[in-house]
Amino acid sequence: LRDIRYLEEMSRKIQSSDGEHTIFRIPPYFYLHVLDQNTNVTRVEIGPQTYIRADNERVVLAPERMVVVPPRHYCVVENPVEVGADGKVVLDSAGQARLLHADQEFRLAPRDPFPLYPGEVLKKPVTPLQVVMANTALRLRCVLDYVDDNGDNHVAGDEWLFEGPGTYIPRKEVVVDETIRATVTRPNQAIRLVARKETTDRSGNPRWTGEEYLVRKIGAYLPTAYEEVVDVVDAVVLTEKLALHLRAHKTFKDVYGVQRKSGEEWLVTMKEAETHIPDVYEKVLGIVNITTLTNRQYCVVVDPVDASGKPQLGQYKLIKGETSFFLQPGESLRAGIQDLYILGVDEGLILRAKEYTQEDGENHAPGDLWMIRGPCEYIPSVTVEVDARRKAIPLDENEGIYVRDMRTGKVRAIIGETYMLTETEELFAKEMTPAVEALLASARDPLADRSDRSQSGSTRPRDKTRVVSYRVPHNAACQIYDYKLKKSRIVFGPDLVMLGPDEQFTQLSLSGGKPKRANVIKSLCLLLGPDFCTDIIVVDTGDHARLSLQLSYNWHFDVSALADPTKLFAVPDFIGDCCKAIASRVRGAVAGVQFDAFHKNSATIIRSSVFGRDEKNHIRNQFRFPQNGLVITSIDIQGVEPVDQRTRDALQKSVQLAIEITTNAQEATARHEAEKLEQEARGSMERQKIHDEAEAEKSRRELLLLQAESAAVESTGQAKAEAEARAQAARIEGEAAVDQASLKAKAARIDAESEIIRLKDARSAEIEYIRQQNELEISRARELADIEVNKFNSMIQSIGTDTIRDIATAGPAMQAKLLQGLGIRSTLITDGNNPINLFSAANGLLGSLTSASPQVQEPSD
Repeated sequence: LRDIRYLEEMSRKIQSSDGEHTIFRIPPYFYLHVLDQNTNVTRVEIGPQTYIRADNERVVLAPERMVVVPPRHYCVVENPVEVGADGKVVLDSAGQARLLHADQEFRLAPRDPFPLYPGEVLKKPVTPLQVVMANTALRLRCVLDYVDDNGDNHVAGDEWLFEGPGTYIPRKEVVVDETIRATVTRPNQAIRLVARKETTDRSGNPRWTGEEYLVRKIGAYLPTAYEEVVDVVDAVVLTEKLALHLRAHKTFKDVYGVQRKSGEEWLVTMKEAETHIPDVYEKVLGIVNITTLTNRQYCVVVDPVDASGKPQLGQYKLIKGETSFFLQPGESLRAGIQDLYILGVDEGLILRAKEYTQEDGENHAPGDLWMIRGPCEYIPSVTVEVDARRKAIPLDENEGIYVRDMRTGKVRAIIGETYMLTETEELFAKEMTPAVEALLASARDPLADRSDRSQSGSTRPRDKTRVVSYRVPHNAACQIYDYKLKKSRIVFGPDLVMLGPDEQFTQLSLSGGKPKRANVIKSLCLLLGPDFCTDIIVVDTGDHARLSLQLSYNWHFDVSALADPTKLFAVPDFIGDCCKAIASRVRGAVAGVQFDAFHKNSATIIRSSVFGRDEKNHIRNQFRFPQNGLVITSIDIQGVEPVDQRTRDALQKSVQLAIEITTNAQEATARHEAEKLEQEARGSMERQKIHDEAEAEKSRRELLLLQAESAAVESTGQAKAEAEARAQAARIEGEAAVDQASLKAKAARIDAESEIIRLKDARSAEIEYIRQQNELEISRARELADIEVNKFNSMIQSIGTDTIRDIATAGPAMQAKLLQGLGIRSTLITDGNNPINLFSAANGLLGSLTSASPQVQEPSD
């Protein structure tokens, strides 16, 4: 590099007049190309030398380093120069180096550094030689015919391997197609190869083009030049419970020496080998698991394989446990592994013969049915199939099933016993109409839920093979019709109805709602009552007033009056028929009366129209329907409402007027009663006055008698009388005074107690008032104090402590500064009224001054 830089420097310094370099200093192992413009020949100048360019010369290639090939390296030169026998470059007549055009030269070490002559191209730079490792090879292909160093003749297109370990020396006649690495096979593995061309493998076996084969050698295997690795095949490990299912897609002899034909299938089990590597002509169809049967199992093999390995098409083979086996190719199990039939005392099997067979000493033709009963164990043979398994059906006395005989078609009901169907019998499904099915499936009580019209409730499906049962509630009747015997029967509740095979319920579709609508109530039983129903009918009075009447009827069925109970169901909709009959009678009766008369006597008119009158013109107490024994016992008028709005308004006004009239009548009656009581009181008072006057007269008479006696006494002894009178008077006066004093004392005590109580209440009220007032004042003062505190705190916080301190010290500080400015050290200001001890005051104001002599300064105003 130093030399190159030096040359560049010198070339910049030494330049010709035309601007090009004139002097070139060529270091060792450098060269340059010089073009002679007179002869148009380019030559090579090799260093070390100092080259001085002539005027007719031009340097076409600056000094370049020679090509150095280190040991174990090579390079490729295109269009190399021709070298003579003496090792020198051959020149043509013009002095130009002769080139081998379109040729290549591989130059290897050891070799001196060499320059590139004009026309030579370094096609491939210096490259290390390729080292081929062990278990590796290079696939070489010849592109030019040549004879190698060993004397072997190679033709273009030949391929061979250069196997390692070694270093590959390249040649121009050979190219490297690829690097091949050995394939390592472990135990239970094989290499699957294909021949690309007719060749001989490493074992010396001839192979043709396209042939595939396996190499089962353990270790590294390096394929030859005409072999290609397709795959590494793993062995299938076989156990006692696993087998390998194979198919041959070409006729060949397998690894066990057995000749296999194309399309043949077979199993490889652990008896042949513990592991199996599928050959190139073998296709693995799958892994077959062993079939194991316990001592309680069996199976039937379809198309079994015989001892020679040939399938017996159309045959069956019964295998009973306990055993284990593999299903051969083409074999299959009919219905899989099956448990043998264990029948209890109440169980049985229906068997059907598929071929002529013999069982238990009896011969059976194809299609025959027979039954075996338990307890036993049974395994059917290949000629017999199990048609059905039967179990005895336990039935209570209120349970049953329908059974049909398949030979005669007759259906019968089995009730109250445990029964097992025979081979010629089957359960019969009794069909009912959807409406009856819905009524049977619902859990609604016909009596308790008779007013419930909702569809909610349990709708569990019915077992159609069971005998249909229905509980008829108390005081109800149910009709069952037998379509085979053409007869019907009536069942009165409480009772349980169980239908025969040909019997059906008589469904009732009754009217319901208000007003009555047809087919609202569905029921299987007829309630006999007593019960009620309500209907709304519209009637017209004689004066064309249209009214809506809501009537309620009490009804029941008089069963005792019916000779035939089936008449109860003679009328399909007795509710609708009854309501229509009553409505027609009521309309006819109301049409003949005026509105006012009907409004006053509605109950009588309706009852007489429905029940009628007897010979004495009395209203009867019932209305009877002889068709079905229905009896109407009473009618309740729940509401009368005009249909027309004007009639409703007029009726409302008349009702208000009637209420007003009634109110006035009640007021007049009350006023009359008050006057009557007043007259009676006045008469009593007059009577009392007369009685009092009579008593006064009687007292006056007694007074006169007493006066007469007094005069008599006075006449007999005035002194005595006076003394007695005075004594009596004194006694009366004393008693009166004592009574008066006691009454006064009691009055005073009552007054004092009442006053004390009043004062106590007043003082308590005053104390409570003062206490509450004090509490209010305290609360007010506390709140004011809190307000002032908060206000002061807010002011302090808003002003700030520094500002307050400055405000507090502003006056004294200003005065101190003022005094200092005036030269006054202290001052004292008084009001002039109170004497001041100047000695003590001055001492207190100035303090003890020990450093300076004490001086007294007069205050100045």
